[in-house]
Amino acid sequence: MTPSYILLYVADMTASRAFYDALLGLQPIEAAPTFSFYVLPNGLKLALWSRDGVIPAATPPGGFELGFPLGSDHEVDATAEDWTARGIELIQPPMAADFGRTFTAVDPDGHRLRVFHVAR
Repeated sequence: MTPSYILLYVADMTASRAFYDALLGLQPIEAAPTFSFYVLPNGLKLALWSRDGVIPAATPPGGFELGFPLGSDHEVDATAEDWTARGIELIQPPMAADFGRTFTAVDPDGHRLRVFHVAR
């Protein structure tokens, strides 16, 4: 068994689709009023599904992050500046962690987005 995609439950599909279209620089390969499906350049698949009407009911987000590895500390800081300028909420500013440079942002539904560069 190998997981093949990540699915995020969202409250407002229009807002979430616009957020991820801009963030990823992609259009979904499948889009419906309650569902969007992206295939990222590295093969990872990301789906958005409207929280209302999901059976069984979806619980609020928490304890989950989408990770965005970058090639340098400078890229982490530049991405934080770019995302802040775009109005993406940072809940943790760029900082040094035991694994490297990182910051954490959230999408419109509070899903965590961690950007990082692993120190070697």
